Amino acid sequence: MRLNKFKWSLAAGALTLSVFGVAAARTGSLLGAPAMRLFGAPADIQAPRELDIPQDQQLAIGHQISMRMDQAAMTVRGQLEAARAAKDVVKALCLNDKLSQIDVASRSTKDRMVVLQGAVDSKDKDRSKHEFMILGVLRERVEQLVKEANQCIGEETGFIGDSHVSMEVDPSIPDNDPSKLGNDTDIISEPPVSSSPTM
Repeated sequence: MRLNKFKWSLAAGALTLSVFGVAAARTGSLLGAPAMRLFGAPADIQAPRELDIPQDQQLAIGHQISMRMDQAAMTVRGQLEAARAAKDVVKALCLNDKLSQIDVASRSTKDRMVVLQGAVDSKDKDRSKHEFMILGVLRERVEQLVKEANQCIGEETGFIGDSHVSMEVDPSIPDNDPSKLGNDTDIISEPPVSSSPTM
């Protein structure tokens, strides 16, 4: 019995090795093409073409991006102050959230600019290209946040002017005060007659 299990295990192992051998012969790798893609080996995937911008222009564009972010923050901050002055809590909360996100992106841009400057100084093209791409993503995020800030809606006005409450009383209702009716001893209420002998 043990010998049969051993033979089957040996046969299964040999079959597995032969399958890997065929995959290696076809793809030139022991893992095979699907496994190579799964584990990060190169695959036939085309990356989008990147613009080849010189490093000095990357710095100039990065400074422009940083200045535009500062201007966007000032614009949204002005909108927030106007909403606070109008005591529009809903709009102020919305604008405050957008402004906080813009400030985070702006600080991150300034940090990335320092790294980009270091990459340009050390002539590291790959690093500067990477930092420049991140600056582009941050710029797009701030542009989206500014659009969202412009769409912040405030509290809706339910009425114009001061509210006024009026009350009308139906004249057919008697004008008797129930507390002043007193006790009427002529009215005697009797308990109801039981309908069942068990109750």
